[in-house]
Amino acid sequence: MNTLGKNERLSSKKDIARLLEEGRFGVTDGLKYCYAPSSGVDVNRILVSVPKKFFRRAVKRNLLKRRIRESYRTQKGLLEASGVDVMFVYNTKEVLPFSVLYERVGAILREINSRL
Repeated sequence: MNTLGKNERLSSKKDIARLLEEGRFGVTDGLKYCYAPSSGVDVNRILVSVPKKFFRRAVKRNLLKRRIRESYRTQKGLLEASGVDVMFVYNTKEVLPFSVLYERVGAILREINSRL
């Protein structure tokens, strides 16, 4: 139940373009997000992005992506709807600790759940 398999990752260029076109956007302190119901898939899928603009070193970008994915993995039960594509974009220049990211990802998932 608490896994994050390959089928739960959003990777198709076509699906990402559809998400950016049709999705609804939101912002929290340090994270932007976009979500939309996926077409024909029964599992929730995520995409995590940390721009090179904020962190030139791949080590820090990968650390933040791991923290966001882990936050989602442990809280994905908060998202009751199935077949939702979600994109998280890190948007601050400071490296936030895991506890802060955990709270913000949880708040985003609750917000998405209330809007669907």
